Amino acid sequence: MAIKRLTKEDHPLSFGVFSPVGHVVVAFADQQAADAAARALHDAGFENEDVLQYSAAEESEEMSRMLDGISGAAGFGHEVCLMRQYKALADEGCCWLVVYAPDKAHCERVVAIAREHGAKLAEKYGRLVIEDLIP
Repeated sequence: MAIKRLTKEDHPLSFGVFSPVGHVVVAFADQQAADAAARALHDAGFENEDVLQYSAAEESEEMSRMLDGISGAAGFGHEVCLMRQYKALADEGCCWLVVYAPDKAHCERVVAIAREHGAKLAEKYGRLVIEDLIP
């Protein structure tokens, strides 16, 4: 089954929590670092639709909205903890990229570029597991 690229209007949920399967979610300290990483990803062959950028305000608002809709049963899972972490980092001013990386080669390119630009975290969303790519 092919993995669909996300859009800013499409926020996939699984059991009420954010689940962008086939994508890497990356946090940067500021907009400048996120912009530089996005340019590097494009230079490395990623298409415009492969790289979604979110300002700190956009990410904070999106996570708040999603966290408000989570059921009590899902409220203790790892995914929810990550969403809370994303919200806290966004509230500190972190900016975000959500990058389409459907296979290992794409994922490795994303991680290399994320590290080069000082990413605070990078999480690869698979069908069954979320992998922390920058410890």
